[in-house]
Amino acid sequence: MPPNDRLITPEDLYQLAWVEDPQISPDGTWVAFVKLTVDQAHNGYHRALWLIPTSGGEPRQFTSGTHQDHSPRWSPDGRQIAFVSTRADNNKPQICLIGLNGGEARKLTDMRQGATDPAWSPDGTRIAFLSRSNVGERRDEDRGIAPPTDPDELRQFEERKRKQEDSRRDPRIITRLPYRVLNYYLDDRHSHIYVVKIETNGNHPTPKRLTEGEMDYAPPVWTPDSRFILTSAERDPRADPIGLHTDILRIAVPSGRVTRWRDPGFGCAEPHPSPDGKWITFLRIPEDQPSGQVTRLAIRPAGGGRSRELSTELDRTVEVVRWSRDSRALFFSAGDHGNTGIYRVRPTGGPLRVTQTVGKRRIVTGFDVARDGQIAFAASAPEYPSDLFLVEGERERRVTHINEEWLEDKSVAPIREFRYTAPDGTPIQGWVMFPPKFNPRRKWPLAVEIHGGPQAMWGPGTLSMWHEWQVLAARGNVVFFCNPRGSDGYGTAFASANHAAWGESDANDILSGIDAIVKRGYIDAKRIGVTGGSYGGFMTVWLVGHDQRFAAAVSQRGVYDVAHLHGTTDIAEWVESEFDGFPWRKPEHFWKHSPLAYVDNIHTPLLILHSDNDFRAPVSDAEQLFTALRRLRRRVQFVRYPREGHELSRSGEPKHRIDRLTRIVGWFDKYLKR
Repeated sequence: MPPNDRLITPEDLYQLAWVEDPQISPDGTWVAFVKLTVDQAHNGYHRALWLIPTSGGEPRQFTSGTHQDHSPRWSPDGRQIAFVSTRADNNKPQICLIGLNGGEARKLTDMRQGATDPAWSPDGTRIAFLSRSNVGERRDEDRGIAPPTDPDELRQFEERKRKQEDSRRDPRIITRLPYRVLNYYLDDRHSHIYVVKIETNGNHPTPKRLTEGEMDYAPPVWTPDSRFILTSAERDPRADPIGLHTDILRIAVPSGRVTRWRDPGFGCAEPHPSPDGKWITFLRIPEDQPSGQVTRLAIRPAGGGRSRELSTELDRTVEVVRWSRDSRALFFSAGDHGNTGIYRVRPTGGPLRVTQTVGKRRIVTGFDVARDGQIAFAASAPEYPSDLFLVEGERERRVTHINEEWLEDKSVAPIREFRYTAPDGTPIQGWVMFPPKFNPRRKWPLAVEIHGGPQAMWGPGTLSMWHEWQVLAARGNVVFFCNPRGSDGYGTAFASANHAAWGESDANDILSGIDAIVKRGYIDAKRIGVTGGSYGGFMTVWLVGHDQRFAAAVSQRGVYDVAHLHGTTDIAEWVESEFDGFPWRKPEHFWKHSPLAYVDNIHTPLLILHSDNDFRAPVSDAEQLFTALRRLRRRVQFVRYPREGHELSRSGEPKHRIDRLTRIVGWFDKYLKR
């Protein structure tokens, strides 16, 4: 890439675009995908369906408008695409159909709470989907009671329902955990599986619900004979649904008769039947101590029998799974040493084969496999935020360049791998990015970034961090990040190395990396800043409470009191698993590993960023930290973002995302620049 002069700024978020959810047509001639862009005028996002021929050619936009179109799914004959759209009058997502030749999309569903996750039956006659409902709504469905069709009566009906909803939330009556997740409160509705017939005349009948009970069902997957639907659900509907104790379910169509498949000792989800109907794969994780464990790929005979693992040898968390169309191979994505690539394994077991997508400093964010073996995948890399690729045999083609025009005059910071050892000899992988016109004979400020999780993995192509890292480098900082112990992508032992001991080995891994970079001679040791979100926010405050080398720190959506986290988060059982018990039984241990316990030692200027509706790491932790530092008369500033949750940096309102990034670089400018 030729040298360019224009630096990347926070406001460039408005110009970026991303590829999502590639889906290959049954005959292998087309790839449908979602293009995500930022809608500056409405302070939101826009998703549209796009098509590109696998034989070559330019992508073309397939749906348009100001609504959200996503989740494209091809009909078995390849003539139609089902997708989810918010183009309905009430802005609820509904399933729509559109022909391959284009034209106006036709609404297939009209569910009061919306419809998502469409899945075509292999015979092409039905579509299964998810929709949320409560006991009363399901009772009305069973009695055939439907909303009125007359417009005036429908408006009155909707107004009555709205008032009923408002009254049910004032006051809220809470009897289960979790009662809120991410940035919204849960109601008494659950995700249930529905099936609707596809009629050639377009007059589709009312969808039929297949499932019952007060539990959430996972997205439906049809068996090849179109007789059953596979899904997963909590084992005990009366227990708090945490997502760790789920089983695979087989549901007969249309009777709804359920067969539950239990895999003792494991929580199981995401079933995928082989095209020939002989096998069912699924993901599983040990139930006794799920924190720090990798999610593995398992398989069982469809007719019954013992399950066995296929990815044990790899020892990495399996993400997306796809069968080859001839049932002779399985493809799955997994993170490894900062890259996320695609692996291949036979259903009968044997050695894993790595496709070309591994080892190229990329993060695969989604993929699909065609009948002829083609693979379409979306990926991000250090040189570009997101694009679509095709793999045919040993040949790989990049088939989109959706950010090329924007990148033409940008100065993209180079990134280099950086390996070093922790004090106990553990090898650690990190990366360094360099600012424009970098001169190693000068002294530069260092911006240290720390990922969340802690069971997460960063690499040079991490999609969610691409823009942020580039902005920090463009402002004249050397940027350093690593995968300390506790990270995914290095095996179970590495991922569980900080189990019940947050802030110990992982903190040393990060500090050792900083020391190694400073020894290279181009970092001003008096101008080091640190930032991170979620667990990275925990670690940011932990570091400045234990080490005085930092000139500035920005803590984002962090956890500062682990015992308090257990009582306020939407993942309480995960905290119990991570720390081997309840905080009231081990108060000293929980407090020992809480950054708030070391607040007297914090002298680094600290900017605290948090969202008002963050129910994963609630804002009350940030309130405690700010109050303590303010009472100690330390340099601290607290910024709260209304309406936002834990995903602010990744999917929050664009104005808030830009404001957040502007404040981070501004804080570092203030304390790291001479």
